[in-house]
Amino acid sequence: MRRLPIRVRVAAAFAVAMAIVLSGTGLFLYEKLGTDLSRALNQDLRLRGQDLSALLADRSASLAGESRGRLIESGESFAQLIDARAGVLDATRPIGRRPLLTPPEVRRASRGNTFVDVAGVPGLDEPARLLGLPIDRGGRRLVLVVGATRENRAEALRSLRTELLVAGPFALVLATALGYLLAGAGLRAVEAMRRRAAAISADRPGERLPVPPTGDELERLGTTLNGMLARLESALERERGFVAEAGHELRTPLALLRAELDFALHHAESEEELREALREASAETDRLVQLAGDLLLIASSDAGGLALRVEPIPAGELLESVRNRFAWRAEAASRPLEVDTPAGLELKGDRLRLEQALGNLVENALRHGGGEVRLSARLVAGGTVELHVTDRGGGFGEEFLDRAFDRFSRADAGRSGGGAGLGLAIVETIARAHGGVARAESSGGLTDVWVSLPQGSEASTRRSTSRAASSMSPRT
Repeated sequence: MRRLPIRVRVAAAFAVAMAIVLSGTGLFLYEKLGTDLSRALNQDLRLRGQDLSALLADRSASLAGESRGRLIESGESFAQLIDARAGVLDATRPIGRRPLLTPPEVRRASRGNTFVDVAGVPGLDEPARLLGLPIDRGGRRLVLVVGATRENRAEALRSLRTELLVAGPFALVLATALGYLLAGAGLRAVEAMRRRAAAISADRPGERLPVPPTGDELERLGTTLNGMLARLESALERERGFVAEAGHELRTPLALLRAELDFALHHAESEEELREALREASAETDRLVQLAGDLLLIASSDAGGLALRVEPIPAGELLESVRNRFAWRAEAASRPLEVDTPAGLELKGDRLRLEQALGNLVENALRHGGGEVRLSARLVAGGTVELHVTDRGGGFGEEFLDRAFDRFSRADAGRSGGGAGLGLAIVETIARAHGGVARAESSGGLTDVWVSLPQGSEASTRRSTSRAASSMSPRT
């Protein structure tokens, strides 16, 4: 069955269901009609027995004479009067003198109404139903037997059976054909979506599947698939933008590196000029190495999760380690670099990755900010640890806050300068890899950027399942 088309399978299932329904309905109607006909025959025999009992109360009345034309239908009904010893006293033609009831049946009938089915009666070679009822005639206790053939009932049942056997298959074929057509109508929308899906490619952005306005599962499926296509298209555009931005960022230091090397090879006239050119080339090489490392980190996160070595980390030690790395730069810039963390505060995470994230924040504060740079940690509601880096520089513009953590994103003013615009993107990548988030606020000249992490970090496995910089996320 799995190899058959869905349309055929649906029609076959519909045919089986309809066959069961039609068979059950036909059987019910057949049994119901048979029961109703039997009940009607019993009632007719009771009424006929009562009428004949009233007639036979007159001793001059005879079953073979007076009652024949009015209460007995020739060839279909009959009556017989029997005494207690099963002797026949009177009978309609052509029943004759052979008793219709056996002695035990006569004894039961003398005590009350008794129904008996017989295969045939004398003169009427057909199955019949008999009713024996007691009557008093001339002070004697007799049994009146009235009967009727069951041929009418059998004929009615045969007629119904024939009609069911003829109409049932016709109705089944009609219902199956209707099910086949309905299945085809329902699957036409699926086929339309399939054809459109086969034509969609990366070279034709904006293409979507046709969604039938049916309000059912097909409409929801089409809407869901179109939503998926929109997300994939957006992700593809972001990846293309990422590749373009990465190429642009790599081109600048490579061009400068080539220029410095060309100058050193062809134009340097003294040892000092040669050294200066090599120093500039080395600086551009460092920039390329840093940029390549940042791109590899983001790419590894996109590929399925950033590898982490999770361990308990005292927050004070983490912040002091970052402070010590940047102490000489802060001192050279005459910028205070302070640490503020409560004693005993601990979190779980990858020490090197968290130091890298905080280092990027301190680097931005020293390069673009102003005033004191403060590293702080605090425990907030819900068991979350926040690691803050604040400074009193020019601050972020309101229009920049929404895209501060995007790749290759730079502020238009206040924090412009060198850099590839990947620092904050890497901070968010590391934060999400630990099961947390990165946030930024800027108001009144105070810029606060922080990483919020679960105290018992969700990155408790050796590889984070978070896709922090995933191309499917709204912010990379």
